Order: sequence, then C-alpha cells, then structure tokens
Amino acid sequence: MIKKPKRVQTRKILDTLARMYPDAHCELHFRNPFELLIATILSAQSTDRQVNIVTEKLFAKYPSPEAFLPLTEEEMAEEIRGLGLFRNKSRNILSTCRILVDSHGGKVPERRKDLEALPGVGRKTANVVLSNAFGVPALAVDTHVLRVSNRLALANSNQPLETEKQLTRKVPRSEWTDTHHRLIWHGRRVCTARNPKCEGCDLLPFCWFGKNRNDMEPLTNSIKGE
Repeated sequence: MIKKPKRVQTRKILDTLARMYPDAHCELHFRNPFELLIATILSAQSTDRQVNIVTEKLFAKYPSPEAFLPLTEEEMAEEIRGLGLFRNKSRNILSTCRILVDSHGGKVPERRKDLEALPGVGRKTANVVLSNAFGVPALAVDTHVLRVSNRLALANSNQPLETEKQLTRKVPRSEWTDTHHRLIWHGRRVCTARNPKCEGCDLLPFCWFGKNRNDMEPLTNSIKGE
C-alpha cells in the first residue's frame, strides 16, 4: 500500500472543510446536557435520525434523570426498542441516571473523569458532551472521523484514541469541535465508507486517499469500524 505523506496540507484541508460545511453541527436533537448525554449513549450502533425519532417521545415522557428512575430495565428497553443494543443501553441509562441523582444532584458533570465514570459513557461520548453541552474544546472520534481523517492523512491509525491524539496535535484547539462536526458531515455526505464521491470533491487536491485511490488496495477493510 502507498505510504501516507509525512507533510500534510492541514491548514488548506481545515479551511476547505470550513467552506464546505459552514453550518456543521451536532445532528442529535437536544435541549440540555442531560438530553445530549442520553442521546449520545443511544447513538451507538444507531443513526442520529433513528435516535432523534426515539428521543422526541422519550424526553417528552422522561425529561430528567429522576423521571427515568421508576422504570424497570424491561420498561426502559421497550421505550428504546428499535435502536441497536437497546437492552444494554437500557441498563446503562438507568444506572447513569441513578448516579446522576445520587452523586451529582441530578446534573450532568462537567469533568471528563466524572463523565467517563458513568455507565455507557466512553471517551467519545464524553468528548461529545463536553464540546456540545459545555463548550469545552474536544475532538470526538467516531467511525466517520476515523475514516475521513485517515483518508486525508491527518491521522495514521486505526485506533480512535491514537487518531484523536494525532488530530489534536495538528488542529488548533479552538477548532477541535468544529473540525469534529465537519469531518462527520463530510463522512456522511461525501467520503462514505463505500463508494466515496472523490470526483468533484473540493478536498481532492489535498486528499491522499482520493489521489491514490486507483493505485492501491481498497481501504474499506483496513480502517477499524467500517
């Protein structure tokens, strides 16, 4: 496979992404940190569209951690049936709500350490909540960010944590959150896992993958999560 370049036109890539997606934002619907936390937990193995359909009704019935606590795991599972891993998510959400009530006064904590201590919350979910709910610069790496950043040679890893470290070294801290959203939007709309729309993509002049696509083996199976 062709090696990735050591020097990448990071600034041009970031500026092009900004022009392509000036309105990029979190596509999960939420009105407060608690709703974002729950929606992000629900988003694993599910699309944002599926999650938004479920949470529109869910948050109308259960607007706070306290409101969820009377539910059994089976009742909670029924509320979110149709989403991937709904039984595990049911257990994690109820456990998280209990911790929020018992240890945080019913509020979502603003520290990464406290967020990652919640059931069902890993580094990616914590980054999403920190950046979108509390305005703390963070760069969450999901499957889209992993794929697109590697194709652009902004990163060179199939592991989310290492990809995050590489990205945050190259991207200015003030741009972490916006870059996260723009990479996701690009991955969903143009740089898809299969059959990416390289022709006509504004990033093609700076894209390692696009320029070498016909001369190397496909990346479809080489990046974890695709």
